[in-house]
Amino acid sequence: MNREVFTWVAVLWIPLLFFVSPGYGALVEAEVALSSQSAAGGHEFEELNPDEVTTEWNDTYLFSGREDALKELESLKKRSEEINETFRPEFENLTGPVLLDYIETEKEFSKSFAILYIYAYTQLSKNVNDQSFAALLADSQDLITAYSKANSFTTVKLTSLSKEEWDRLFSEEPGLEVYRPYLEARYMRFAGHRVMSESQAAYLADLENQRMKLETEALSEITNNVTMAGNITLENGEEFQVNSQSYFTLLTKDPVRENRKKCYEKRFYHLKNESDSMASIYSEKTRLDDIAARELNYTDFYEYALCSAYLNSTQIDEMNTVFKERKGVFEDYNEFRKNKLGVEKLRPYDLMLQLADQSDKNYTYIESLQEIQKSYSRMDPIFNEIFLETVTGNFIDVYPDPEHGKQPGGYCFELCAVKSPALIFLNYNGLIRDQKTITHELGHGIYSYLMGNSVDYLYCSYQIYEAEVPSTFNEELFVDQVVENSDRDTAIMVLSDQIVDYQNYFTRQPMITEFEYKAHQLCAENGTVSGDDLNAIWTNVSKEYRSDSVEYYLEESGEDSAEWAYINHIYFTNNYYTFNYAVSKAISLALFKQYKEDPETFNKNYIAYLSAGSTIPPEEKLKKYFGIEINRQLFEDAMDVVELRIRQLEELDSEENQPKCESATQSLNIYSGSFWVMPLLK
Repeated sequence: MNREVFTWVAVLWIPLLFFVSPGYGALVEAEVALSSQSAAGGHEFEELNPDEVTTEWNDTYLFSGREDALKELESLKKRSEEINETFRPEFENLTGPVLLDYIETEKEFSKSFAILYIYAYTQLSKNVNDQSFAALLADSQDLITAYSKANSFTTVKLTSLSKEEWDRLFSEEPGLEVYRPYLEARYMRFAGHRVMSESQAAYLADLENQRMKLETEALSEITNNVTMAGNITLENGEEFQVNSQSYFTLLTKDPVRENRKKCYEKRFYHLKNESDSMASIYSEKTRLDDIAARELNYTDFYEYALCSAYLNSTQIDEMNTVFKERKGVFEDYNEFRKNKLGVEKLRPYDLMLQLADQSDKNYTYIESLQEIQKSYSRMDPIFNEIFLETVTGNFIDVYPDPEHGKQPGGYCFELCAVKSPALIFLNYNGLIRDQKTITHELGHGIYSYLMGNSVDYLYCSYQIYEAEVPSTFNEELFVDQVVENSDRDTAIMVLSDQIVDYQNYFTRQPMITEFEYKAHQLCAENGTVSGDDLNAIWTNVSKEYRSDSVEYYLEESGEDSAEWAYINHIYFTNNYYTFNYAVSKAISLALFKQYKEDPETFNKNYIAYLSAGSTIPPEEKLKKYFGIEINRQLFEDAMDVVELRIRQLEELDSEENQPKCESATQSLNIYSGSFWVMPLLK
């Protein structure tokens, strides 16, 4: 999971990159540059020492404790006032040297604020009921709101400048040239959506504060209520509590279909009971979203989201069209799953079960790390170095603890402000799927670390779909590693799980975005909406994407689904988050083709791509290093890969007498036409 804390053009730009997954970093810029010159296969690969692995955060290098953080909060309040007093008069007759001084002053402020915000947020994630850190996070949000109001004169001024005025400023101060891409991305391109006055900026800052508070409230409700469905009695008589973690664990591991059915139904109806309360939060959120977007001359928040991401509605419409038209690609896989499970009709509680002789098999955290590390063996050496630094340095909080308020899910918070490995948040249950979650979040961490040690802090930002590319690419590395080197049963399990993920990326994630868009429209028309209203939207949108070979509850009982209620992403301040997963996965598959063709050239380009940050606009960067464009063909190619993966899975399953996937090393090395072809395993 990736997430970037949202800020309006009217608000202080702070690259708080929160992906949706402690000493000072030992690697430095020189090492990054040196490593990127190494051949992928010509280096000594340091293996993980299990005795050095850590499983909890130790972020005392950020703050020694809450009291220390509170002192920094007060210090930042004073610095905010000083910035206003210093630069307000100087912006009346702005010069190049003054602008340079302002940029560098604001940069240092944003670094300090980022550290404070990350500390507050991550501590609260460990226990959403810890009121002391809830208050610290709220105070941090209030601080940035106050700062945005006090210093909004800078945004009003800079978004109003003509090309001639910008040229004058650059000519007056040569030192500004290094910040030209930042100024273009931050101010110049938003001239048509600029804040017209300080009073309007203050209004927007207040709206943003309310949106942040609603997000915090929603995530707390999801943790404490929405995902706590109650108890069921398993077939063996055991009482089983259905919560955010146990639900997915049971549906993934329990071979007893009746247990899975009870668990699914318990949450299905519980979500419906919670839907009215979550609809109340979501209705208010959508109202504030679109008010804020229209204040900046956008039709709605969807237009704002696409504009900010350097994308357009045509690209996303083409993507959704391809995925809807080709959803039938998954029917062969569903037939495969149905036959493996020996059922007449697939039900929702059949879709997650691991397809293995031992569906309840567990993997230790160490075993998972060792398998993940192997997948990096042909990548640039810096991948392994960052991996080792992260997993042994108290940068990952590993195990679930829902009983004590630990937030569900996983994320990664970058630490570019201190050039350190990222903080990764997990809820590890020992499933094969958890291994992909780890490498997914490590992809975010590798990206942010390379960027943070390669470019100026102001360029440590990127669009959501860019942030997801290294994570979804990491997943392909992992699957490739397992298929090439594991026993047949494990390979089938991992390939099957990967195809389930393709369904998730290419149907469910775009579906969530369409749900958000229609929910925003309904809220705009009616004001407050009910849980039933949103349940109906979710159900109707899902019909366009879901498989015809799965029997859903709504056909049987006529009831709508409230599955939307527990999805964290729809409550984020940066709306329409999830379509980015589909875009990124399609890009990752195209990148994987290039990796398999020529690892050495790919590694050189990939390190440069990940290290560039926002010094280059996103689509321009993608085309420069890989020649890839975001268009219909990219998504068609992605669905071609899905078909090939399904064929590969079927072939694996048909060869019962071979204990190893002996020809898997050749499975991605033959190409045909515009995309690569995987020959069937022999």
